[in-house]
Amino acid sequence: MNVLYLNGPVQNGVFTIAERPGKAAGIRAAEALNALLGAVPAPHLWNTVTLAGDLRHRDAADRDTVGRQEREERAIAAKYAPGPSPAGGVLTDTTPVVAALALEMTERLLREGILAAMPTSVHLCARCGHMTGTVAHACRACGHQGSRPHIRRLLVWDRPPGTPVLARDDFHAHRARPPGHLLTIAQNVPERLILSRTRDHGISLAPLGLDGLVLDPRAGVHIAVLAAAVRHGAGQPVMTVTESAAANVAAYGAPFRRHNGTRLRYALHGRIPYDDTATLQRLCEVHRVSPALRELFLAWFLPVCSLHIRAGITAAQLPGLLKFWRRAHLARPDIPGSDVLAELRRRVAAGDMRWVMDVRTLSRAIPEYPVTHGSAKEPEGAS
Repeated sequence: MNVLYLNGPVQNGVFTIAERPGKAAGIRAAEALNALLGAVPAPHLWNTVTLAGDLRHRDAADRDTVGRQEREERAIAAKYAPGPSPAGGVLTDTTPVVAALALEMTERLLREGILAAMPTSVHLCARCGHMTGTVAHACRACGHQGSRPHIRRLLVWDRPPGTPVLARDDFHAHRARPPGHLLTIAQNVPERLILSRTRDHGISLAPLGLDGLVLDPRAGVHIAVLAAAVRHGAGQPVMTVTESAAANVAAYGAPFRRHNGTRLRYALHGRIPYDDTATLQRLCEVHRVSPALRELFLAWFLPVCSLHIRAGITAAQLPGLLKFWRRAHLARPDIPGSDVLAELRRRVAAGDMRWVMDVRTLSRAIPEYPVTHGSAKEPEGAS
């Protein structure tokens, strides 16, 4: 089916994967599913076009000697433990291949009349000039309360009346109940969406005549997924994403889900209670779980399981899941049957995640070694 799983939005903030492993749940889920499909390792995708990143760079003592791009690269490198890097590498939303695809797609959408660059009424911060939006409110860049109305050319998408920004077919989930709540709230966006932003860092829209503006990062995350898919020759990229993240980015990515026969879909995953470290530690001690088995449970099984339990895994579910996991691990065959593996791959490619709670199938899916990258202990510096 030429399916490739790729992670959705992970902002390059001040944390490590070891410190906040929930941030990497989508990365690890995609990694596990691609391995089951026998696909080549996909890159980890990181989002660097953030206002918080702009502010960190402006406030850094070494801002005159360390450029913004280098700062982002250092921050991403600090997310991972020393040792082997991710097999598929990393890709950001400003990597040249992503920027080139973004400009190509945007230019085509402008020619086709789907997007437009037109004068639009917005508000600018009266102190720093940051674009605060179409209504007056405090500036997120400097905190100033005052703004002034302004008309400038922006990249906009006027959604045709009645056109949904998200539909059931946009989800890669065979025989799973459609996310009704998400479909409803995703529609709660203006008919006109502004797809350009004022940022110090991002995909510049100057080649399209929009000086001083970058592409909205919510569109950029979709284009990064498409760029990775094109690089790997995958016609069906699937973005692993939480429901809340999908609600935030889906509308802005709607014009950027298709390119030359490639179509992006979403695979929803629930949150994992990694922050309940006391419960996890106590469980592993009570059940005498070895370090390797614990790492597989945390970094492989729970991310995969979160694609089935899309509403989110609760702390109360952890004891039952650990017992189930141990049963499956003990039942691992020396050599999995080819028929079972073929059926497992078919279900993974179709987005059917019910196999996760079938002990016989799960036992044949468990990898031999746990994930090793991403366990750096110290958080990155804010500089």
